Amino acid sequence: MKMPKNKKKYCPKCKKHTDHKVSEAKKKTPGSRHTQSRGSKKRVRARGLMNKGNQGRISRRPVGQRVMTGKKQTKKSDLRYSCGTCKRVTAQRTGFRVKKVEFQ
Repeated sequence: MKMPKNKKKYCPKCKKHTDHKVSEAKKKTPGSRHTQSRGSKKRVRARGLMNKGNQGRISRRPVGQRVMTGKKQTKKSDLRYSCGTCKRVTAQRTGFRVKKVEFQ
């Protein structure tokens, strides 16, 4: 997907619309989170709550129903916008699925 290198966006620090430079960052995986952060798997295991109780949608699946397997073709993009005046970097709210982002 082709995108412009600069975009006019609202800067929360400047409190006005300014030109922002667009760049792509590497998308972080859930496993790269800090081990003691809230909701991390290590803390859940330490509390002893792993694999206990109802398993949600897995428990109520009818017998013989097919389960979708396989990997997704694309990852969600992770765009960062840096303000031209104050240099504050903000991330986009939600990514969109695209194989390749190209800036022009």
